[in-house]
Amino acid sequence: MAGPRKADPQHRLRRILVHSTGNAKGQQAARAKRLAKATEDLDKLERSAGGRYYNTAAKVEARIGVIAKTRRVTNCLHTTVTTDPDGRPTLTWYFDQDVLDTEAAADGWYALVTSLTPEQADAAEVLKRYKGQGVVERRYNDFKGPLAVAPIFLEHNRRIAALITVICLALLVFCLIERQVRQALGPEQTMAGLYPDNRKVRPTGRMILYQLDSLMLRPGTATSPPTILISRGVEAHLLELLGIDETRPRWLET
Repeated sequence: MAGPRKADPQHRLRRILVHSTGNAKGQQAARAKRLAKATEDLDKLERSAGGRYYNTAAKVEARIGVIAKTRRVTNCLHTTVTTDPDGRPTLTWYFDQDVLDTEAAADGWYALVTSLTPEQADAAEVLKRYKGQGVVERRYNDFKGPLAVAPIFLEHNRRIAALITVICLALLVFCLIERQVRQALGPEQTMAGLYPDNRKVRPTGRMILYQLDSLMLRPGTATSPPTILISRGVEAHLLELLGIDETRPRWLET
């Protein structure tokens, strides 16, 4: 016989409503596009009702269902299909303006749920942390991309801890390279030469390492020091932004 069930701990959550003018404009444009496409399809069906392809009420209603689903106007579309004494169908339709107004009133609004108390973070701080999630998630992607971290089997916890330490150090260096280049570029933080079309973009760690991947080091001799061999202008620009002198590599003993 089972004993008394332990009560689940209670969690108090805050819900913060946020309005984004950018999201609102995007939702308004998307809705206008859907309605325009649906209007075009319904007008065409209205003209074709009773003709060769839509000569029965069932065919007209079936086509209405396809249009409503494809154009995502099911909740606001009202249609009436009638037939004359000869059995020829006719269609009338309209969009429910009250439904559209209700949708428009919610444009741009979304909710953030957090366990942080007002003393720990006000509404602005919660939004700031939410907006920063993209940076964290991008670094998770870096684990699987430029750092090429693959699954590995480890037997001991100390080896797991050591592997995580090495990965985090590699990610730290990766992020510092990206940060150094962007700061050296100034407020705009964009540069040309990273893509074939030469457009200006914000350099990422992945782009920087890709461009520097073809660099070669010429070993030094008794009469000449080691030198970094540069074959493209973007390589020289990146090394300059990173504060590296190609004529004075750090590995002088090479």
